[in-house]
Amino acid sequence: MKVAALQHDIVWEDREANFAHLEPMIAGAGAAGARLVVLTEMFSYGFSLEADRITEAPGGASTRFLRQTAARHDLWVCGSIPILAPGDARPCNRLILAGPRGELHSYAKIHPFRYGNEHLVYDPGDKTVTVQVEDLRVSLFVCYDLRFATEFWSLTHDTDLYIVPANWPRPRRAHWQALLVARAVENQAYVVGVNRVGSGGGLDYAGDSRIVDPMGELLAAGAEVEATLIAEVDPARVTETRERFPFLQDRL
Repeated sequence: MKVAALQHDIVWEDREANFAHLEPMIAGAGAAGARLVVLTEMFSYGFSLEADRITEAPGGASTRFLRQTAARHDLWVCGSIPILAPGDARPCNRLILAGPRGELHSYAKIHPFRYGNEHLVYDPGDKTVTVQVEDLRVSLFVCYDLRFATEFWSLTHDTDLYIVPANWPRPRRAHWQALLVARAVENQAYVVGVNRVGSGGGLDYAGDSRIVDPMGELLAAGAEVEATLIAEVDPARVTETRERFPFLQDRL
């Protein structure tokens, strides 16, 4: 399956402008053969802590955008959205994955970014999520989750591909690059990390999106400008790698 990482800029807290910008990028990825398109964290707003201004209800405008775009272009598409579910006291930073036939899956970011005060605004999720996307078993994470190997490890045997949309600031770009490769190598699985470019909320973002194979090789890499990265992701490659190098059997 071809997977696309859309490394894009974000207009700060301007949902409609971001929808208009992303629609042709998603269409282009689909035209190039991508079956799964990964947008960034908080793709419709930027990493804003102004929850009162940007939080949506389940099924709100950003979720509808993903669902409609998936149906229009006959592909899977995902990105994270600040969502307040009925009965919850605070919103979660929730990764929504929409499919071409109305499928909808959701993962709430387990590790809010305490250093950036995300934990003061958004509540953490409490469970991991793995989804069957055609022939791939896809596990969902968001940005800061990348620093915590335990959840990735817990899903290893049921995962071909980890996806990690992010708003990862430029000053720690080396960590982002290293951790994406580390998660791929230690789990012998593909990792798609999609980071934004541009500036927002007083922070600068360098992109550095990556599609990494189960041996840690870069299949595609972004620089500091908008780009659509596409690579073939094959579950047979995961199986072959794990059989050739049975390192997972020695994990305690």
